[in-house]
Amino acid sequence: MPDKPAKPDRPKRPQQIYTLLVELGRTDDDDLPKGATGAALLVYASGVDEAEAVRETVAVLKTADVAPLNVTSYGTLEERLEAGDTIPQEERDLMARALAENAVIVAQKTWFTDEAEDD
Repeated sequence: MPDKPAKPDRPKRPQQIYTLLVELGRTDDDDLPKGATGAALLVYASGVDEAEAVRETVAVLKTADVAPLNVTSYGTLEERLEAGDTIPQEERDLMARALAENAVIVAQKTWFTDEAEDD
């Protein structure tokens, strides 16, 4: 059997950090508070592109027994700066950590309930 021709080396694409907003539904085994109907997580996730960052985030969250319903991407740090966002140093530090650890970092969580809040 003839040897397969060697595939040309592709340059390795660098990891980038994406800011994602993930909406969660309920599962029997989640750790959401009693009375919560769902939640939203602001995460920083690494990936060579946006699609990979979303896939990895959803996979990690599913292993934590939560139910990702929707993911909205706000782009990379550079894209957010170009859009005029102000990014505090604390957020930049979390982004740097996500990049260094090739990880998904939850920066903020918000629970949803059916109860009306008083103004």
